[in-house]
Amino acid sequence: MTTLAKEGLDAPVTDKQDLIAYLAAGARPRERWGVGVESEKLVVDAETGEAADFSRIERLLGRLETRLGWRGLREDGRLIALFGAASSVTLEPGGQLELSGELCPDLHCCAGDFTRHHQAVVAEAADLGLVFLGLGTQPFSSLDQIGWVPKERYRIMGPYMERTGALGQAMMKQSAGLQVNLDFSDEADWLLKVRTGLLLAPVLYALFANSPLLHGGPSGFLSTRGEIWARTDADRTGLLPEMFAQDAGYAAYVEYALDVPMYFIRRNNSYLSLTGRRLPFRTYLRQGWGGHRATLGDWDLHLSTIFTEVRLRPQIELRSADSLPPRHTLGVAALLKGLLYDPEALEQSWRLLNTELKPHLPQVFPDSWRLGLKAPLGRRSLGALCGDLLGLARAGLARRGAQNTCGCNETIYLDPIEELAVEQQTLAERLLARWQGARREKVRVLRAHCGFGSNLSE
Repeated sequence: MTTLAKEGLDAPVTDKQDLIAYLAAGARPRERWGVGVESEKLVVDAETGEAADFSRIERLLGRLETRLGWRGLREDGRLIALFGAASSVTLEPGGQLELSGELCPDLHCCAGDFTRHHQAVVAEAADLGLVFLGLGTQPFSSLDQIGWVPKERYRIMGPYMERTGALGQAMMKQSAGLQVNLDFSDEADWLLKVRTGLLLAPVLYALFANSPLLHGGPSGFLSTRGEIWARTDADRTGLLPEMFAQDAGYAAYVEYALDVPMYFIRRNNSYLSLTGRRLPFRTYLRQGWGGHRATLGDWDLHLSTIFTEVRLRPQIELRSADSLPPRHTLGVAALLKGLLYDPEALEQSWRLLNTELKPHLPQVFPDSWRLGLKAPLGRRSLGALCGDLLGLARAGLARRGAQNTCGCNETIYLDPIEELAVEQQTLAERLLARWQGARREKVRVLRAHCGFGSNLSE
């Protein structure tokens, strides 16, 4: 995302125009557009498949800190994150490991970044009896069996999540996803990409459904993660209908975010909880709280606690895909870049989605994580629409023309995804077809299905 100078974030704000300007400042000329991929992976015991406890994950981070020379971040003496020159490794509440990759000019750069990261991390994890799974939900461990990563913000968010939805803590500790960050050039470009991205949410849930398990068996969903998010917190999740209003723009997103209750603010390197007050940012902006006045840093922090299918920070972040096996990981970014960065593909995909999907959105959205590619969409299936969109994305990437050292363009990252669309079978269904036997056999199935260790550019 675009980062403002620290003194800018410390500056007090009193007017909505400052908040709008913060979003607008994220715009970049087309020649400076990049792609950022954030990939969460489950960290599990290599023998049992159970979620690894934090002490083992902390030992892993310690090894990486020592051997790779990354800068460690600690809270109360516990190692909770690593930062390199252009990438970071952070932990989600239940110990899910996230690589926030380098903001890259093309997907070949992303592939190189991820491959280097995975080679280093997988080698160290193996020595500790840990493996990484590109899977959207913990396959075996119950919520009570998964400890909390000792981050101050999670100590505030966790209890609040128990009050806002039936599965809020499951979202925090049992799920893993994949986010893609994209740029925009101006407000009109931003709005078209946001609207298209929101309509793509059921497409992403269906095409990348990869979380059919919970508590050791089938959950009844192909993307259990989709169902979890739907039951997390209605105040800060969902599809942003405000963005489809005729006069929508930056201001419409700001108006939405102003009414989302705040979790906390940060002062003197500590979080101050606001969860007992259900204080919307709009009230905080107007009145302050506890002697504190709103700053751009508070606004930036608040935007990070909004979990809609598309959000602004101020880059456009698309959040609907499950965590995926290494071979499929960059397929999400390839699909989105192909559709949203090529003007012709963007216009065509918007018209297609607006005509064929939007009229059915209230039903196809939940159907996408229940039925995957077989979800009905008017006279045809969501999978058939996915095939059309993959064709548009392939053409868009080909026109972009970015080649790797072997002379291949970025369409190579769509190949594994097109296999799913052609077969009309999700990764979740592939996994369920093999889900049998004793625990040891199921762990072997999981590692073969979505274990990390292979090269992302294969």
